[in-house]
Amino acid sequence: MVDTHGSVERVTKAPISRLALLVEDSKSLATLAVPLTLTQLAQVALSTTDTVMLGMVGTGELAAGGLALVIFNQVRTMGVGLITAVGNQIAAAAARAEGGEDGGDRGAAEIRRIVRASLALATAAGLVGAGLMVLIGQFLDQLGQDAEVVADTRRMLLALAPGLVPCLWFQAIRQFTVGMRSPQALLRITLASIVVNAALNVLLIHGPGPVPALGLAGVGLATSLVHLLTAAALYLSARRDPELAPLLALDVLRADRATLRRLCALGLPVAVTYGSEAGFFSLTALLAGSFGSAALAAHTAVNQLIYIVFQVAVGLSHASSIHVSREIALGRPRGAARVRDAALATAGAVMTLVAVVYVTAPTLVLAPFLDTTAADAGGDDAFSIARNLLLVAAVLQFFDCAQNIGIGLLRGLDDTRSGLRHTLVGYWLVGLPVVCLLAYGTGLELTGIWLGLLLGLAVTATLLLNRYRLSLAALPDQPRATPRTT
Repeated sequence: MVDTHGSVERVTKAPISRLALLVEDSKSLATLAVPLTLTQLAQVALSTTDTVMLGMVGTGELAAGGLALVIFNQVRTMGVGLITAVGNQIAAAAARAEGGEDGGDRGAAEIRRIVRASLALATAAGLVGAGLMVLIGQFLDQLGQDAEVVADTRRMLLALAPGLVPCLWFQAIRQFTVGMRSPQALLRITLASIVVNAALNVLLIHGPGPVPALGLAGVGLATSLVHLLTAAALYLSARRDPELAPLLALDVLRADRATLRRLCALGLPVAVTYGSEAGFFSLTALLAGSFGSAALAAHTAVNQLIYIVFQVAVGLSHASSIHVSREIALGRPRGAARVRDAALATAGAVMTLVAVVYVTAPTLVLAPFLDTTAADAGGDDAFSIARNLLLVAAVLQFFDCAQNIGIGLLRGLDDTRSGLRHTLVGYWLVGLPVVCLLAYGTGLELTGIWLGLLLGLAVTATLLLNRYRLSLAALPDQPRATPRTT
């Protein structure tokens, strides 16, 4: 027999130690978390490629393209949040189907309804989001931006907008494969997309041969084409899988209204949570800029490091969320508590290793982002500030990781509203006032911003994990039929 963590059930009478059980649970969690984390890191590389290509076109193009990407990523992030709970619904339905007496037919029908509704929701969100991007572009000149930058940003947004629908299609199919615990193709496709994106950027920016040179718009068009190609590739990969293919329903016009309403009810709080978090960190970047260019450069460098490491938290959050959905569907809240312990222990081990590197080798980790050998005073100041921020970041990342895992754990309980409430409290009611107080009221400036961030994330993590603990305590431990071995 195989339990919901994928580990073999024991028939031995000898009790297993808590440490050994934690290690085994962590290994099982890693089988899903590792490919998801690597996929997230590959997507970071994808966006980094676009930024590098924009810089090669010119400084003005980089400013305009960067602004367009910020708008696109904000809209995309909220769209992704809207369908993130799909993976949990798929996982729960699959768990119920595995032990069903009808051979799983009822569960398969439920999964098809969820897939159909998720693709319909992704299509609608993509169309609305694309229209919103274009509309935002029309109001940029009222925000005090340079007229030439605004014109270029609008062209970039027009090229990026068509890619939002296939981008969300990809995310919907991704949630389907993750919910079915078959995410292997995700990493291969995302890695391939980096190469394809770079090639398309070169082709469309410079237009060799008969291809017209599109410049800045070429970067946006390349991104849209990559989203379309990756969505098609993931769909075809799922179609070749004998387990996934029968469940992949594309007739979105037949989407079940009740299922759509359920996905919207779960997804809207996640979308707002994601948007709120992105907005919170964007605001701190604006505050950092008020202390000069060296402070902003240091903030940007350390923030990018945190963002890269944060992808580990994203992978663990999604993986633990899926495992919790399965445990709850099988009536095993104790198993869901073990998922939490495994996720936090794994995150703690990774963050400890990263913190050691931050403290012992700051020059090494900052070198890709700052010129650590620069002779000018500005370069020296930025590096000195960033090195001090790394000490705060070494602690901050523990809470950043924990709060993201907490959001995923609650999503596994179909509780997305608590995640929204607690993040709003932690980010905006605690974090932002403390950021302003420490940065401007005590003279700590940029260090004060990061200490405020740390406290806001710590409060958020504590609230989320405590809510999860209380929710589990209220659930009866009533194991259902053990899933059949496949």
